[in-house]
Amino acid sequence: MNLQRIRLSKKKRIALVAHDRMKKDLIEWVEFNKGTLSKHELYATGTTGTLIEERTGLKVCKFKSGPLGGDQQIGAKIAEGGIDVLIFFWDPLEPLAHDVDIKALIRLATVYNIPVAINRSSADFLISSPLFEQEYEKIQPDYETQLRERIMKIVKE
Repeated sequence: MNLQRIRLSKKKRIALVAHDRMKKDLIEWVEFNKGTLSKHELYATGTTGTLIEERTGLKVCKFKSGPLGGDQQIGAKIAEGGIDVLIFFWDPLEPLAHDVDIKALIRLATVYNIPVAINRSSADFLISSPLFEQEYEKIQPDYETQLRERIMKIVKE
């Protein structure tokens, strides 16, 4: 399998997402880590981003609200290589209607080998890692070449 090496700069592009009942936790986490997060580019779904800006004064690039396509916009940004870290405080008690959003984002984060935190503890561990504040070379499978080869094989049959 072909592997790609992709260099992440010291300044990370961080996506912040939270289900409604988890927004308060995420905002408190961002407030606590404001000093560290201020050194990075922040992205968020609409409502979450607006609340973070109002409470912390941090600049956030906002997408649409999650139910209006914001989760998919973040997913597209991951696929384009424009997000380095995903912090998604999801509500495990949320009805399954949001299950597809969670699975899609986590699937893309896995495909593109970006770190993911799904709750406060994992976000704390991630942000306190020495790797968070320095350049980092991630290694990810070259799925595009693999997919192209698979399709060519099918077409030739």
